[in-house]
Amino acid sequence: GPGQRPVGRGVALPAGPDLRHFLGAAAARQGGPSQELPPEPGSVPGAPKVYLETYGCQMNVNDTEIVWAILQKNGYARTEELDEADVVLLVTCSVREKAEQAIWNRLQHLKALKARRPQAGAPLRIGILGCMAERLKEEILHREKLVDVVAGPDAYRDLPRLLAVAESGQQAANVLLSLDETYADILPVQTSAGGTTAFVSIMRGCDNMCSYCIVPFTRGRERSRPIASILQEVRMLSDQGVKEVTLLGQNVNSFRDLSEVQFQSVAAPGLSRGFSTVYKAKPGGLRFSHLLDQVSRIDPEMRIRFTSPHPKDFPDEASVLQLIQERHNICKQLHLPAQSGSTRVLEAMRRGYTREAYLELVHHVRDSIPGVSLSSDFITGFCGETEEDHQQTVSLLREVRYNIGFLFAYSMRQKTRAHHRLQDDVPTDVKKRRLEQLIATFREEAARANAALVGQAQLVLVEGPSKRSASELCGRNDGNIKVIFPDTELEDAAECRAPGRAQPGDYVMVKVTSASSQTLRGVPLCWTTLSRAAASH
Repeated sequence: GPGQRPVGRGVALPAGPDLRHFLGAAAARQGGPSQELPPEPGSVPGAPKVYLETYGCQMNVNDTEIVWAILQKNGYARTEELDEADVVLLVTCSVREKAEQAIWNRLQHLKALKARRPQAGAPLRIGILGCMAERLKEEILHREKLVDVVAGPDAYRDLPRLLAVAESGQQAANVLLSLDETYADILPVQTSAGGTTAFVSIMRGCDNMCSYCIVPFTRGRERSRPIASILQEVRMLSDQGVKEVTLLGQNVNSFRDLSEVQFQSVAAPGLSRGFSTVYKAKPGGLRFSHLLDQVSRIDPEMRIRFTSPHPKDFPDEASVLQLIQERHNICKQLHLPAQSGSTRVLEAMRRGYTREAYLELVHHVRDSIPGVSLSSDFITGFCGETEEDHQQTVSLLREVRYNIGFLFAYSMRQKTRAHHRLQDDVPTDVKKRRLEQLIATFREEAARANAALVGQAQLVLVEGPSKRSASELCGRNDGNIKVIFPDTELEDAAECRAPGRAQPGDYVMVKVTSASSQTLRGVPLCWTTLSRAAASH
């Protein structure tokens, strides 16, 4: 469901190669949706009922919350029962062929449901939203005339009108991409169960134009949400008791809020050393370091994460890295998507850096933030990739030793530069073999990295019971690694409260007793707070 992370690291399904929060690999592998939600209390009897399904990345979970906020204001009720829905909306992903196939399969299931509706009652309306709607509008509308509404990622405000057109029996579509739509004034209706963690969208779209990537074509040009509206949303989440916020965007560290006039002439920041872009430097605006500084001041007991940055946007003045190091509530965890370990392949991908520049950045990050946890994305079998290129990626995985990894076989997408200019010439079986080798290498190194934490005390934010055992709790440490520990009675380190059991949203010190490539296990020591744990280090 919303906020779930991959179950098998590296075999999940993201939407946007650099965007790394996904909907649980198990669901993704089966092409399954995220969990649906109960109807809102106090919804109007007789209101049309909408059933929402989310596929793909964390941006889509966030978009689902925006869609629901818009529909709720327009008199819709929400249902978690597919059979009682008047409207079914699928928020879709286009990043790979497999992601789109899951939607076509789901539509076949819905076709049967639509046919079973009694002719006397109102017909079931089906809508395709998000990236696949943007990419395949014509095909979706024409294939079997099953879909009533098609809305791209920048057209969600138009949904009430589109649904009204569909009511009259016509198909309705809006896939216009916008240069300024950020949904800044729409506070998403948070849907993550338990309410311990939340995701806040800070920007939309991407300007990087990496040759493999469909995102600039499905989500449009990069635009940032005004800082004031982001801070308002984070304060609201803090008031609701949320303990961890992840700032979300395709390229968060190129954030640039142009809404305040006095900051419009500020010089453009530099790039990481040895990095380049396909676009000209953009002067003006309040930058990501300013946003991160402001967000981290809201609530000293709220953890702050962000994803996904681009390696090019960590300039030498390093204010973002400095903030991560200094602020106790900004997690010492960084996603540095590499995509390949071969300079030749990186050039074909138009990533704007060499292997050497990337490694120099990794060393700089590790020098700036001692103990930082690193994660990355890799694509194997890209156009023209040789066995030697592949081995360079294997050696990069060994050299960097990431804690968390997301690894995928390349899937050619229409419209991208690779589709126009390059040949998808690595056979499927070779891609599969290379992917298996990358995953095995990643897991080996992650197991080593995690083993170094055995014997140490880790601060864990409790998320809830462990999926495998009701007698254990599950949470995450600062580095975003899953930690499992027994649900036993705890003392409070500062004796501020009576002994008891940890609840979701509590911070607990856990001594790590064993580690695998994906999980730490340990014994709980005591309750604590984020501020106290930082002070005692």
